Amino acid sequence: MSNPSNHYSRLTIALHWLMLLLFIGVYSCIELRELYPKGSDPREALKAWHFMLGLTVLIFVFVRIYGRVTSATPPITPPLQAWQHLASKLVHLALYALMIGLPLLGWATLSAAGKPIPFFGLELPALLAENKDLAKTLKELHKTIGEVGYYLIGIHAAAALFHHYVQKDNTLTRMLPYRK
Repeated sequence: MSNPSNHYSRLTIALHWLMLLLFIGVYSCIELRELYPKGSDPREALKAWHFMLGLTVLIFVFVRIYGRVTSATPPITPPLQAWQHLASKLVHLALYALMIGLPLLGWATLSAAGKPIPFFGLELPALLAENKDLAKTLKELHKTIGEVGYYLIGIHAAAALFHHYVQKDNTLTRMLPYRK
């Protein structure tokens, strides 16, 4: 996975944008389900897609972590101030925690509710024994952290645009596809 010194590797770039598309799908499915009555086929299908896409995020986040660890991180030019570097690290850490924690929490919620865990024609095993009270608590936690995710993603995108248009550094362009 070669990369010019001013870009992330092709794997890292591809996974970054794939994760964005998966997030759009996950969030869209859970929001659009509200357009349909409870128990209706479209609502249930959107919930199933929410579960499946969320679990897909869980799989790809580990591929993404592998890509980040095994390839060079291009420097930001001009370099960030110390507080910006720290803020960047904290937001990225929170995003990775979100990409791992939310799918696991969703899986645990379905498990505790005694519901099937669909994954593209498969049914995954339960992580927890059925416990309706725990399921309610996990569902609320999942919902709350999911809402925090909107802000984290927004902060991440706003920071990239701020760096590109205001600070005029290469923060954003490092993650854009490049040609040979």
